[in-house]
Amino acid sequence: MRVLVIGSGGREHALVWSIAQSRMVDKIFCAPGNGGISKLAECVDIKADDIKRILDFARKERIDLTVVGPEVPLSAGISDEFINHKIKVFGPGKKAARLEASKVFAKELMAKYNIPTAAFKIFDNADSAKKHIEKNGAPCVVKADGLAQGKGVIVAKTIDEAKDAVDAMMQKKVFGEAGSKVIIEECLVGQEASILVITDSKEVIPLASAQDHKRIFDNDQGPNTGGMGAYSPAPIVTPKLLEEILDKVIYRAIDGLNKEGIVYRGVLYAGIMLTKDGPKTLEFNVRFGDPETQAILPRMRSDLLETMLAVSEDKLSKVAKLGGLSWDSRPCVCVVCAAGGYPGDYQKGQEIFGLQELENNKEAVVFHAGTKKSDGKYFTNGGRVLGVTGLGNNIREAIDKTYQAVDKIHFEGMHYRKDIGRRAISED
Repeated sequence: MRVLVIGSGGREHALVWSIAQSRMVDKIFCAPGNGGISKLAECVDIKADDIKRILDFARKERIDLTVVGPEVPLSAGISDEFINHKIKVFGPGKKAARLEASKVFAKELMAKYNIPTAAFKIFDNADSAKKHIEKNGAPCVVKADGLAQGKGVIVAKTIDEAKDAVDAMMQKKVFGEAGSKVIIEECLVGQEASILVITDSKEVIPLASAQDHKRIFDNDQGPNTGGMGAYSPAPIVTPKLLEEILDKVIYRAIDGLNKEGIVYRGVLYAGIMLTKDGPKTLEFNVRFGDPETQAILPRMRSDLLETMLAVSEDKLSKVAKLGGLSWDSRPCVCVVCAAGGYPGDYQKGQEIFGLQELENNKEAVVFHAGTKKSDGKYFTNGGRVLGVTGLGNNIREAIDKTYQAVDKIHFEGMHYRKDIGRRAISED
């Protein structure tokens, strides 16, 4: 098979890495890819949201399956375009992608189909939103309706913080039209877990659980980021709890979409807050999580490409009948190495040292997120630069192996959290 992966981050490197191990694959392309991906796939200089050029390329190269990594092209309808041209694609269509592209749509679906979530109210007027905040107090959560590169959610500890967030989103338009509507919701307390499933709208197969670390600094301090590390499995997600989440969140969401006439093919990601009142849904994403994917896929023993192809052909039931997906029992930890200044303005173009030393390391794998290759050398080219990932016989060993690999890498301004996976030790 000739496979095209769309995207350029650590998630896409992990997808390419996993697909490259398939017995079915002959050639992998990646648009646009990155420095690390270029070792496994032919990188094509086409932006992930340039749907016309990607479609033309797929037709010209006789691509058998296209795997869409990021949410932006999915929200723009890339899967619908490919299906219209009879090219198989893994990723939901535009209507289904509204689950992530519009938090209002997602919240309304949750309310309609009794999916547990935080109490919320929707506003299209800044003054009304601020009056609601004054009346109900803080802490609360302010969310921009549309896509905001993972930065459209503000956990406000005070009334003033919440009102400032409304002003930033609705009046200053810091997220553009994504902030035309906002959601004000109660602030849930508990541990978060990431639950991902693969579905063709009829069959649902869960992936291994994971837990992400969003804050920039140790002990969950500082501003939110795209994710500074993850581990899998999340010990707090017991088999019984997973069944409850699948029953109350995942199945209800997919059934609800079906009742709305919306078919969902791809990965569905639910961010879950484990509260004292049970699991509640924070958000839905319509693609693999980043960096959760980098911690989940190294544990997958099944053929990912075979499973994705089955989804694109509405034949996921065949995979389910064979027992679903199989997993390495060992835990996996991913630590993100970020550029100086991230998550604010960050440096680019710093040479990365130490990668060669890790090339033949069987204890760890390095997924590139924001890198560029030039004259055989790697340079930083994004905020999150690398995802260093290690497996271990237990969570402590996985943490140790990962950080031992991190210690071998250096670039100017590099910073990372020192506590990724620590929470799992007490749960293990």
